[in-house]
Amino acid sequence: MRELALRVLGERGRWVWSRLEVIGDIAVIKKPIYGDLTLEDFVVLAEELLKVVPVKSVWLAVTPVTGPYKTRGFVHLAGEPRSWTIYREHGCSFKVDITKVFATPRLGHEHLRVAKLVRGGEVVVNMFAGVGIFSIVIARLSKPGRVHSIDINPEAYNMMVENIRLNKVEGIVVPYLGDAARVVEERLAGVADRVLMPLPDLALEYSPQALLALRGPRGFIHFYLHLKADKERMFYSKAVEMVRGKVEAEGWILANARTRVVRKVGPGMVQVVVDAEVERFKGVA
Repeated sequence: MRELALRVLGERGRWVWSRLEVIGDIAVIKKPIYGDLTLEDFVVLAEELLKVVPVKSVWLAVTPVTGPYKTRGFVHLAGEPRSWTIYREHGCSFKVDITKVFATPRLGHEHLRVAKLVRGGEVVVNMFAGVGIFSIVIARLSKPGRVHSIDINPEAYNMMVENIRLNKVEGIVVPYLGDAARVVEERLAGVADRVLMPLPDLALEYSPQALLALRGPRGFIHFYLHLKADKERMFYSKAVEMVRGKVEAEGWILANARTRVVRKVGPGMVQVVVDAEVERFKGVA
């Protein structure tokens, strides 16, 4: 991407992000923080991009992911003025509208990694499911007993329902529209062997409900967090201690924890996941 930008825009192209996201047949360029590039510059770049990358539409992401529905602002640059696509991953197909929901191919490895951890017959609660990618990959690859899949964004929920049908997992993935904390408290307390919390903004805040969802004296919770990176990689131990504090405050023990970097999310920031095995304190109901 950087090489193309330098060729098309000259020295000013050095400000363009080197990473290009391709979601289905849509390419997404992320607007750089620095530099003086204009919208017209990105239009020219997008038109050249269509010649060398097998996509049909190019969009510019102009805002970070924000708001309760976790969406970002886009401007169409070139190609078909269509924001929806079919995104394929690990043998599954997903309808996605990039202007209405959050989706990124950069989580593809993480979807597969977690699916491989799920044991046959497990009941999973996905508290922030989006269009259902985590949930459906697990359903297709891991033979779980059930995957309860929650999202508060009505657009994401509607796409998730469609994706469940598209991937023929209606008997396994159960969709819910609503705030994950309330859905767990009212409908999913004590049902899960494993809980996914792939929304860093709310993972720690919603940890009481994640623990409430577990049905046994032991269980697994995947906490996703955004942390400031450092050369000594102390964010690993910081992530574990943050999770430990939340778990112990609810009467549980952090019996085991593994931490890994999922992806870089911005200058000096990384997304990490803590795979937490938790156990109730003895004597706690």
